Amino acid sequence: MADSVTPSRPPLVALDEALASLLGKALPKLPAESVATFDADGRVLAQDLVSALTVPPRDNSSMDGYAVRVADCTAPGALLQVAQRIPAGTVGTPLAAGTAARIFTGAQIPGGADAIVMQEDTQPVPQEGGLGAVRIEIAPAAGQWIRRAGEDVAAGDVVLRKGERLTPAALGLAASVGFDRLQVARRPRVALLSTGDELVMPGEVAPEAMKPGAIYNSNRFFMRALLHRLGCEVNDLGIVPDKREATIEALRGAAESSDLIITTGGVSVGEEDHIKAAVQALGELQLWSLSMKPGKPFAYGSIPRAGGSAQGRCHITGLPGNPVSSFLTFLLLVRPFLLTLQGASRVAPEPVQMRADFDWPRADRRREFLRARRNAAGGLDLFANQSSGVLTSMVWGDGVVDNPPGQTIQTGDSVNFIPLASLLA
Repeated sequence: MADSVTPSRPPLVALDEALASLLGKALPKLPAESVATFDADGRVLAQDLVSALTVPPRDNSSMDGYAVRVADCTAPGALLQVAQRIPAGTVGTPLAAGTAARIFTGAQIPGGADAIVMQEDTQPVPQEGGLGAVRIEIAPAAGQWIRRAGEDVAAGDVVLRKGERLTPAALGLAASVGFDRLQVARRPRVALLSTGDELVMPGEVAPEAMKPGAIYNSNRFFMRALLHRLGCEVNDLGIVPDKREATIEALRGAAESSDLIITTGGVSVGEEDHIKAAVQALGELQLWSLSMKPGKPFAYGSIPRAGGSAQGRCHITGLPGNPVSSFLTFLLLVRPFLLTLQGASRVAPEPVQMRADFDWPRADRRREFLRARRNAAGGLDLFANQSSGVLTSMVWGDGVVDNPPGQTIQTGDSVNFIPLASLLA
């Protein structure tokens, strides 16, 4: 009888290596489209934005108050005649010696004036006829409360770079230099499907009626929310039965109209894990055993659309079924992939150094992502149960400790912390 041969396990792939490989496959980039600036929050800019004007176009006041000549106010208590009133949007006349101009925030500085005294540092002196006088109660410094022309933007400046993911502040900046429409990458079209006969949907089965072995499909809920936060158009295909042909048909249909298919579950090596076989029947698949914990099984592949050209292939990523594993592999791999597909220049946040207020004596050969949260003392507390099935840890925590392979942690050590806010933006 021949000796049985135990198949060797595939080598673990480092997360950074897997990410670099995945980002290299984010081709072709999504095409650009024009959208109203009002609607461009979160979109990725497809071309540099060059200002055609200077902002502000002229020196202007940053305060409500009085435009004065410093030479007329060398000591507190100077009394000046108010010669003119300059609201924002109007242009005053040159300021004569011994006079002041009542001026409002944003108004252009009149010729001859070299300082603004805010109204809290003045005392109006009523007089019959005219605009009266004003007592300047401080000795102003030259240039105070004056916004200089071009101190924000100069004509010809690139105010926003291609590849920047637009924020509310960026939209305001674009509008400030006259852009009512922007060229941005088209939204990614993502098909989402879950596999597993054990999955049921909340609302369809009451908790007390759950069959043994059944679980609610939590992954579908947070995955849709994560995709919407990234600005994706989501086609939710629901739960696909654990059958090879059903999986093939679901993937074939989704590939025709999607840039990316995301599956959760079914990427392991069990007899009921059909994603691998289905993708291989339709296209190409790479199955990686990642050197990360949680989140070991991960798949990437592509499925050709009708016509079969390289331009007509749909990407597919297969995520593990355990909820924390699925959540973290999405944030650390799929999110950067989707941003790269849109041409984003920054796809991953930089960790921050923080103090560990906990011990982690069990080093693992894999790179670990430990759920933690900041405390009032400026350090990090660790969630007690770090299992990949404990979704509570992702709600309790406000970030993850990125712990290298083979590394233990003692209280007081400096660790790499990735805030969830930077991954969920």
